[in-house]
Amino acid sequence: MTTPASAAADTDTSEQSWPNPRGGFLFFLGLAAIGMGMGQLVPAVLTLTLKANLIDPDNATTILSVAVAVSAICALIAAPIFGRVSDRITWRTGRRRPLLFLGAILFAIGAPVSYAAPGVGMLVVGGIFTMLGAAAVMVACTAILADQYEPKRRGPASALVGLSLPVGAVIGLFLANLVSGSLLAQFLIPAGIAVVGAILLAIRLNDRVITKAEVPTLTARDFFGTFWVNPVKHPSFGWAWWSRLLIFFGVAAVQAYQAFYLILALGYSPETVSGAVFLSTLVLTVFALVFAPLAGKISDRIGRRKPFVVAAALIFAVGLVVVTFAHDFPMFLVAMGIIGLGQGVYMAVDLALVSEILPNQKDIAKDMGIMGLASSLPSSLVPAVAPVLLAIGASATNPQNFPALFLTGAIAGLIGAILILPIRGTR
Repeated sequence: MTTPASAAADTDTSEQSWPNPRGGFLFFLGLAAIGMGMGQLVPAVLTLTLKANLIDPDNATTILSVAVAVSAICALIAAPIFGRVSDRITWRTGRRRPLLFLGAILFAIGAPVSYAAPGVGMLVVGGIFTMLGAAAVMVACTAILADQYEPKRRGPASALVGLSLPVGAVIGLFLANLVSGSLLAQFLIPAGIAVVGAILLAIRLNDRVITKAEVPTLTARDFFGTFWVNPVKHPSFGWAWWSRLLIFFGVAAVQAYQAFYLILALGYSPETVSGAVFLSTLVLTVFALVFAPLAGKISDRIGRRKPFVVAAALIFAVGLVVVTFAHDFPMFLVAMGIIGLGQGVYMAVDLALVSEILPNQKDIAKDMGIMGLASSLPSSLVPAVAPVLLAIGASATNPQNFPALFLTGAIAGLIGAILILPIRGTR
């Protein structure tokens, strides 16, 4: 996977031992990660849309864009800070356990606030708590992956954490569909599972305790470096960051706007769209689950990551092109299956690849938090640019140009695939 010559130039290669936990640890890691995905994506894909329609049906898309964009920006800022603080915690609790408890608390606040929101402002506040909770748990889970497993054994854990978003979404949407008559239950059930998952992982985790002597003095330069990894000094990290940003731009375009696409382009009503969103997410997740474990195991066995990530990005792009020309629900499901295939392969390998090119083993959570920005930032970028793209060529008969949005995502995915090629330190 890594070669001594290339890794020495771009990463901290200090000797380290890993516990490689067994005894069902992956179950608890997966439960926390999937709960996080459930708590984050059910609002993003469904319940915030329904709440926005209740607040102001005529301006629901704008309300959704504001709520998602603002909360995502807050999470973007918080994720590296969470990671920086976690890397420096010398408490007897360990470094990652406090993040998990923090995430549980934030999820427990965000859901009821979002449900009770009488207007846009309170909806944004609820979204902020929810996204901060998701950021805390995700930073903890990705850091735990690098803390606990040696590089050649990270494939299964990478697949599990990577697939937490689509798996969490499909389970959460299934549960939301079961209680479709109660918006309160649709908000609270996914958040409740996220809370339980984070707490159980915190209890199960054998978290390494570091001493104050292992924590370097935090200078002003170090603090501002919380949000930055020098791409000149660490080019592989930079290429991986931009690649992930562009790939997730395409993913976010579908995730954030599929409910509106089904309503405005395919004729679903707000009352029936939750079932359609669940079915499309189920198709995506089934394809992802079928191919992710296979890709992770093969990648570990042959010691190669980059070909899988490139192939996954190309499949993403194909799926987005098919979405663009999907004029009925069956074709939309075909497109979601293709995207699911790409997502499964990508998620199975990407985190393992990133964990092998981290600049410094003492800043694992901070650097994984920065890398997490690349997957979270599109949640802000897409709502910011989507109104412009949706307005291109808009008319009374075609008020929203969804093909422009999805094709832009496909192009971003293709560029993201190309940017994988210059990465060094892993094959």
